[in-house]
Amino acid sequence: MRIGLLSDTHGFLDQAVFEHFKNCDEVWHAGDIGDETLLKQLELFKPVRVVFGNIDERPLQQKLPEDLWFTIEGLTIWMTHIGGVPPNYNPRIKKILTGRIPDIFICGHSHILRIKKDPKYNNMLYINPGAAGNQGFHHIKTLVRFELKEKEIKKLEVIELGKRGAL
Repeated sequence: MRIGLLSDTHGFLDQAVFEHFKNCDEVWHAGDIGDETLLKQLELFKPVRVVFGNIDERPLQQKLPEDLWFTIEGLTIWMTHIGGVPPNYNPRIKKILTGRIPDIFICGHSHILRIKKDPKYNNMLYINPGAAGNQGFHHIKTLVRFELKEKEIKKLEVIELGKRGAL
């Protein structure tokens, strides 16, 4: 299963996303989509798994989950928008992690690309793909692409789309 992961588009979808994710089986968006039109573009392109973010307006928040738990290739994935960073997760995340630990925890919100294992939680893999949109303080727009196969993550790649605000 080939996955294209992005977050924090804030209503701007760089057309390079379609090229970088053309061989992906699914696209995952970790919130702050920005508007329903952008979500529809992704849905027409590939199957999408998505959570709402804090800037998403009420219609998107009503349509989408805050937390998405699912299993692919024997791996449990949890995706939410606001998570914090290892080991400083926000209180809501810490509370959930006391009872349920995924293999892969995905969040957005910070606009900071970060991928690391957290030894405190069974070496859970933490992935924040950074921000793919033009709004925010990040300097470079980023995506993440990877494969899930037989309980392993493989071919994990960071993709830089260029400077924020550049078209």
